Amino acid sequence: MFRTFLRGMARPSHVFRLAVFAALPAFHTFCAAPVHAAPTTLTIATINNPDMIVLQKLSSQFEQAHPDIKLRWVTLEEGVLRQRVTTDIATGSGQFDLMTIGGYEAPLWAKKGWLVPLDMPASYDTADLLPTVREGLSQDGKLYAVPFYAESSMTYYRRDLFNAAGLKMPEQPTYDDIARFAAKLHDPAKGVYGICLRGRAGWGENIALVSTMVNTFGGRWFDEKWQPTIDTPQWKQAVNTYVDLLKKYGPPGASSNGFNENLVLFSGGKCGMWIDATVAAGMVSSAKDSKVADKVGFANAPIASTPKGSHWLWIWALAVPKSSKSPEAAKTFAAWATSKDYIRAVAKAQGWGEVPPGTRASTYDDPAYQKAAPFSGFVRHAIETANPNDPSAQKVPYTGVQFVTIPEFQSLGTVVGQAIAGALTGKTTVEDALRTSQSQAQRAMRQGGYLK
Repeated sequence: MFRTFLRGMARPSHVFRLAVFAALPAFHTFCAAPVHAAPTTLTIATINNPDMIVLQKLSSQFEQAHPDIKLRWVTLEEGVLRQRVTTDIATGSGQFDLMTIGGYEAPLWAKKGWLVPLDMPASYDTADLLPTVREGLSQDGKLYAVPFYAESSMTYYRRDLFNAAGLKMPEQPTYDDIARFAAKLHDPAKGVYGICLRGRAGWGENIALVSTMVNTFGGRWFDEKWQPTIDTPQWKQAVNTYVDLLKKYGPPGASSNGFNENLVLFSGGKCGMWIDATVAAGMVSSAKDSKVADKVGFANAPIASTPKGSHWLWIWALAVPKSSKSPEAAKTFAAWATSKDYIRAVAKAQGWGEVPPGTRASTYDDPAYQKAAPFSGFVRHAIETANPNDPSAQKVPYTGVQFVTIPEFQSLGTVVGQAIAGALTGKTTVEDALRTSQSQAQRAMRQGGYLK
């Protein structure tokens, strides 16, 4: 640079040459000073559940190890998160560099070319991911999202209340068992409700549970020709069971309760039973988070006429949208947040019982985890045996246990969830809610070109 500057001058005078060379040390010092680039800021959209809150707390370790990357979190309630990330990725606006998405979105968005394929380094050990989880986030053999945690569903219950009432929870309860137990346990005067279930409307809220109930009562969302089947006897039986349980034995305002609200209720000793995600097992068993930690029992998700599709499979994962402004930095953080090292970091900070579950075989093979999480074998079995390719006793043209892997389902599932929530609050009957839902589903299928 300095030589170029001299060549650009026409025959500099002796005085000028002296002045220039006198200034050389200072000029040299200026040029040699290191130039520090501003750190890359990753904007991450995530959900407001306990595991993700722990991730935000521990992410300072990542920033210390990667001073060139800063993290900006956008933490949202589940329904809002889905709306925001779907809008962002569909429009390509690039608001987020990294998104928390599920097993529903990953294959659909990969097909559309909206996600960056994630070729992880050998040290990441992709083969350690549980097969059903890895396959659920892949498209044409390529991984398009990495799992933060995965879950199935199960039944939680209060052993102390069961013992006091002379009840015994079978390892595999039926919905008849659940109704009978709920009636015995329900004691609002003492602040205990027979059962807590998701009541909030949404395809990832009440429909997650209702879909598994429909499956196990022998129903399905669509027949082989994509004709909706929401007004069939199986749906009516399943939804009537769901509504009756919550109306008779649920807490007040159940239609507003999702996973987080029911977690608080159960951990606070307000629920005799709770059917929900396996991810809650560590939370309700933690003495610092749960008043009933030493009183919790575990059983399979209930069944009715068939065990098929009785427990769901869901994966919360991190994905890099094609519109990300910093895809390589986003990949780096996603790899760290879903690694074996991160799981060990959570174990050190929070205890083994609260590590993100359901993703890695090495977690379940670790004796420390097995000791801290007596439910671990059950949860692993539930996740590994959940079969999105065979969710119903009847033939179906789709995959997915508690959802249907078509783009229209996100809207359709929420519309049906709203109708069922209306039946729960008494604004309509179950029969009318399902009749309306059937009509709306037929319209959606015609508009989508599924029905000729």
